[in-house]
Amino acid sequence: MLAVAVLPPPPTTALVRPLPRSCASWGRWSSPTTSSHSSRERSGWRRGRSGGTVHPAMARPPILSVALPSDTGRVLSIQSHTVQGYVGNKSAVFPLQLLGFDVDPINSVQFSNHTGYPKFRGQVLNGDQLWDLIEGLGENDLLHYTHLLTGYIGSVSFLNTVLQVVEKLRSVNPDLIYVCDPVLGDEGKLYVPQELISVYQQKVVPVASMLTPNQFEVELLTGLRITCEQDGLKACNILHSAGPRKVIITSALIQDKLLLIGSYKKTEEPPEQFKIEIPKIPAYFTGTGDLTTALLLGWSNKYPDNLEKAAELAVSSLQALLRRTVEDYKRAGFDPSTSSLEIRLIQSQDEIKSPQVTCNAVKYS
Repeated sequence: MLAVAVLPPPPTTALVRPLPRSCASWGRWSSPTTSSHSSRERSGWRRGRSGGTVHPAMARPPILSVALPSDTGRVLSIQSHTVQGYVGNKSAVFPLQLLGFDVDPINSVQFSNHTGYPKFRGQVLNGDQLWDLIEGLGENDLLHYTHLLTGYIGSVSFLNTVLQVVEKLRSVNPDLIYVCDPVLGDEGKLYVPQELISVYQQKVVPVASMLTPNQFEVELLTGLRITCEQDGLKACNILHSAGPRKVIITSALIQDKLLLIGSYKKTEEPPEQFKIEIPKIPAYFTGTGDLTTALLLGWSNKYPDNLEKAAELAVSSLQALLRRTVEDYKRAGFDPSTSSLEIRLIQSQDEIKSPQVTCNAVKYS
């Protein structure tokens, strides 16, 4: 049986203050009336059961994240979710909130824990269910977002619905920034059905504002094998030509160096391109790709014309968090090199909000 939300009764002690002009479109709530009601009732007053008490019409309260938006923005984040641990939305929402964003998460899957555990249980959202949520937001004028963030998507039908969401959100806000982490796989292993690759290539990449693939994913999207830095830069240029102005290969192992390669095409001139060498930590972590994309979204919003600085802050923040994670596992008496590790997100909030830059960008000439 569907649950029905019930509005609270109108207040009996004070008149409701009028909404400010910026919120006037929210209108006013009043109980249904009929033609037999008095003019006072039709104007929004209602008699109590005793016949003697009257109530003013109750104003529908505004959604403050819409009526009084933050300086940073309002993000719709469509990603996976786990009850325990930090991957997908669990890894992205909190950091974005710390950086000042209002974030509305939609969980593409909801699992008990990530799939690296021996067992997991949960549910998978389908495209119709996603669109139902979007329609619900639309019916209440809640679709004005500054950013859309997407991560793991497990089916072609769901990905096609995400494309409808992009179109819908841009019909409300043409300046919407779509940050896409094309989660396809890593280290030669595909995480999703093969047919998703062509959908990303042909439909998703062209509408993305920022793309954050890893090395394996950028190879799948471009068909280009990356064996040197120039290959990485060429792959970024291929993706620029398809649509996104900002492309960041979040991790690429090239000649025994772990690199982030960034590229920002501001005009018709060649893009500004750079690299950041990432210190290697002898451990494997879950949720770091989702966190990296969230941090890149957050810092690139603060520095929209300086992708290098945004990437420096994001990488430095992530490295501080990973170092803390390793240290905490060691304190608990566990060898962090022997298994995948859950990141210490909550304990690293200072490093997320105010990172010290320890990883510097180097420009390509």
